[in-house]
Amino acid sequence: MPIYDADHLADFPFDSFADVITGNEQFAQTFSDSGLSGQAMRGLAVITCMDSRIAPLNVLGMQAGDAKLLRNAGARVTDDVLRTLILATHLLGVDRVLVMPHTDCRMASATESQIHDAIERGSGLNTRSFEFRTVDDQEGALITDIVRIRAHPLLPDDLVVGGAIYDVHTGRLRPVSA
Repeated sequence: MPIYDADHLADFPFDSFADVITGNEQFAQTFSDSGLSGQAMRGLAVITCMDSRIAPLNVLGMQAGDAKLLRNAGARVTDDVLRTLILATHLLGVDRVLVMPHTDCRMASATESQIHDAIERGSGLNTRSFEFRTVDDQEGALITDIVRIRAHPLLPDDLVVGGAIYDVHTGRLRPVSA
């Protein structure tokens, strides 16, 4: 039986999320609290793409609680990623960061202009006032992002930062020197 107060959720779009709510109800039936804290038990934060082909913990041979996962389009080190890393390093046990973009990424296979055009064709919306941060050189962008983390004055000097490109077709990581 669902645990929610329908009177307070009258505006929630249940029809659109029926699969999600049903899936959660099934998950909760066998759920057992792991007793994990909010700490990154393996001291790792992973910055990767939102692409649903990537299961970061599986890719790295880890489990829930081992690492902090930060995801966005293109696995870019944005101001929000830096904000999150500051919190993770000072409060949640993170002492190393892996930036992990992937092959066959839409953000690395089209120009900024092409992405704007595709959105406009698909929805009629002009998004040109917004930067999506596409990359024409994925390895170069990865190196820039690694350096950005290493140089941030609010992150620990001894923070270990590495980068690797995940191949969505082979499952392998290709480490990148920076």
